[in-house]
Amino acid sequence: MLHYLEAREKVVSAVSARGVRPTTEAVPLESSLDRVLAEEVVADRDYPPFDRSTRDGFAVRAADLVQVPVTLKCLGEVKAGEAYPGTVGAGDCLQIMTGAPVPAGADAVAMIEHTEPKAGQVVVKRRVETGANVVPRGSEARQGIPLLAAGTRIGYAEVSLLGQVGKARVQVYRRPRVAVLSTGDEVVPVEARPGPSQIRNSNSYSIAAQVALRGGEPVLLGNARDDLADLKRLVRRGLEEDLLVLSGGVSMGKYDLVEVVLRQLGAEFFFDAVAIRPGRPAVFGSCQSKFVFGLPGNPVSTMVTFTLFVAPAIALLGGAAPPPLQFFKARLAEPVKQTAQLTLFLPACLEGENADVAVRALPWQGSGDVVALARSNCFLVVPPNVTELAAGSWVDVLPRQL
Repeated sequence: MLHYLEAREKVVSAVSARGVRPTTEAVPLESSLDRVLAEEVVADRDYPPFDRSTRDGFAVRAADLVQVPVTLKCLGEVKAGEAYPGTVGAGDCLQIMTGAPVPAGADAVAMIEHTEPKAGQVVVKRRVETGANVVPRGSEARQGIPLLAAGTRIGYAEVSLLGQVGKARVQVYRRPRVAVLSTGDEVVPVEARPGPSQIRNSNSYSIAAQVALRGGEPVLLGNARDDLADLKRLVRRGLEEDLLVLSGGVSMGKYDLVEVVLRQLGAEFFFDAVAIRPGRPAVFGSCQSKFVFGLPGNPVSTMVTFTLFVAPAIALLGGAAPPPLQFFKARLAEPVKQTAQLTLFLPACLEGENADVAVRALPWQGSGDVVALARSNCFLVVPPNVTELAAGSWVDVLPRQL
């Protein structure tokens, strides 16, 4: 069995090697959040486009303030959106507002709280150095330099930057379409009343939610029965999309038919087991030029394996770099005892604030316990062959997206 990081690298390597580039489309700026940029964006002018005041106060010549207090002649005022046509000479000053252009001749801004108005004059009580409270023209970006690279996922900061450079419409990559198919005779639609031995098809909706959160467009195909012909029919339908994700039917049981059907359709498998719990029987392969994931049917297993393996594939198929697995350290609130020889991803909660944050593993009943997972906000990661972790020890934590 592969270590989960080796399995993840196989996903990244295989999808990257295929070199699939999505088509592009233009969307309004207000619709660009969480899309992947398909063009390089450059500065359309210097930023800031003028020497900009960062304080309310008075534009001055620093050389006039060598000895303070000093009384200067006030030439008037300038506010944001305006420009003063004259020049600040020796012994002069100009009242200026935050964001306004610093006038010619001035090289600093004295903060208003360090001044005192006096009948057309201003007494400056504190020295300032050249450049004080001024952002020089072009110090943030020079005209023509790259600001955002193609492949950047657009967040709120990127939306602001795109607006600043005048991108009312943004070229983005088309979202990859991800077919979602659950399997199993025990699975019924979510709106149905399940029988004593049946379960509702929550997996399709949780996978679809994760697809959307990762920048894909989910295509729900429903549920395939434990029947070769029915499963093959729906798998063929799923292979029409950019990526196929199945849940269930990938273990060693008599009716676990996913790998059987995929082999019949000519699939090549990169792995069919990973040394993790939950999620050990995860499958990744290529079938008829499309990538396919077979995830375990228990919902916690499905969610863990999606995060580890499917998420980077969706990112790459959508023109972005795979999202990094960002673990961080926290102290363990209570001891944890385990017997597994696999890496464990346990539903857990981060508690406390600031330097007092601790992580607590939640009681759970195994990989089918979605109730416990819904109460969690992270996974506590326990290395293989670690039988006990003491309270207060530092442990790895993987945040749970939403």
